[in-house]
Amino acid sequence: MINRIFTIFILILLVVLSSPAYSLDISSKALDKYTKKISNKFSRTFCNTSQFGISYEGALSFAIGETNKEFKNNKLNKLIDYSLLKNSIVNGLENTCQIYDFPISSLEKLEFN
Repeated sequence: MINRIFTIFILILLVVLSSPAYSLDISSKALDKYTKKISNKFSRTFCNTSQFGISYEGALSFAIGETNKEFKNNKLNKLIDYSLLKNSIVNGLENTCQIYDFPISSLEKLEFN
């Protein structure tokens, strides 16, 4: 008798206290917003450093380093489409700094691990 009551009590506790685990559901809207945030950060950093008088290579490496440092530990990094991100950065540089001949190939080091 005591054995049955104990078993029923344990089963009730397991049912009541267990919480379901759901997989991470990320909307495309959140991913687009995150991509835009990265693009804006890179564009601002590159524009500010190049206007400050730093060379093109120096401004590029500084902007890549700062952007990598700020966004390297985000869980959304695995889901980023880097070709879209790079195109967004180039568009941001055209709109922000009026830099129209920025090569996409120079953004190869911009990857978050």
